[in-house]
Amino acid sequence: MKQSIEITNEFIQKTVASGKAYCIFLYKAGPNRDQSPAEAEKLQMEHLRYLFQLRAEGKLVINGPVMDETDLKGVGIFNTTDVTEVKNLLEGDPAVKAGRLTYEIHPWFSIPGDSLP
Repeated sequence: MKQSIEITNEFIQKTVASGKAYCIFLYKAGPNRDQSPAEAEKLQMEHLRYLFQLRAEGKLVINGPVMDETDLKGVGIFNTTDVTEVKNLLEGDPAVKAGRLTYEIHPWFSIPGDSLP
């Protein structure tokens, strides 16, 4: 059973003070999505291999696909505040290079150590 924590002003201030800035990105459907099924699958595997490599290097701390049928295709968080670095990393994604995905980058703030269950 999880212990109850009193959420006081002091607790909030201390927690926020331990926070850190990151860059969050949103993948969106790109203009070139008319690949054959085989080519789309090949691009997807190259895209995933690229993201897994960024995770292994500690640059990409969390990412994943959006599960509904919209133009928003994925979300991720980079362990940096350098928007130019993130832009360069995303430009290296094979799916972005192929025009299958585009992206937006936004500065973002969170508490280190937060994680998905």
